[in-house]
Amino acid sequence: MILNIAGIHIEVVKKKIKNMHLYVKPPDGHVSVSAPETMSDAAIERFVRTKLSWIKRQTQSFDQQPRQSKREYVSGETLYLWGKQYFLLVEYGNKNDVDLRGDSVILTVRKGSAANQRGNVINEWYRKRLKEEITKILPKWEEKTGITATEWKVRYMTSRWGSCNVETGTIWLNLQLAKKTPECLEYIILHELVHLVEKNHNEAFLSLLDLHMPMWREIKAKLNSQTLDFME
Repeated sequence: MILNIAGIHIEVVKKKIKNMHLYVKPPDGHVSVSAPETMSDAAIERFVRTKLSWIKRQTQSFDQQPRQSKREYVSGETLYLWGKQYFLLVEYGNKNDVDLRGDSVILTVRKGSAANQRGNVINEWYRKRLKEEITKILPKWEEKTGITATEWKVRYMTSRWGSCNVETGTIWLNLQLAKKTPECLEYIILHELVHLVEKNHNEAFLSLLDLHMPMWREIKAKLNSQTLDFME
């Protein structure tokens, strides 16, 4: 169910839980509510209305967060990899390729390629780099926590850094994490692993984060403060 209150779209999901939970999620300030299955729609709306001032403050903070301008993938634009800024240099050739050279990202594409085609090449490069890091990092956190994911996947997401399916044990990680500082990926991996045993952001969930990554709050704040992708 989607509520529209004061021009704000709020996703409502009913679950087998006792209490209501309100979230304003990065990276775009997506607002969602988890509510008990027995709670009426009217009661949920009343609850949300009491929180409107807080929701507006949170969404405004996301609106004010720095974002990249729309990418055309031409020489001189900036790209980020693991939190470091690089300058894009476009070259032409018969084979698409991306390479790092000093503080430059060298994008080789066919002459006449469109911006979306160049973007696809860059995104596949990001996907490869992110998968390489996940392959290294995930087993470490699985061993440390004793929690194992049955599989993991990478996809581009606009409303969350990661997600998981408790029933299948699958976790998804946002492609944009390849642009953030390395500890951000570690935090999101741990976050989603813990969700496999604790569905909600309850005290047990927070205690597990504190146990395995005492600095997770600082890392979360750093992740949410870094430059975001352009959004229409």
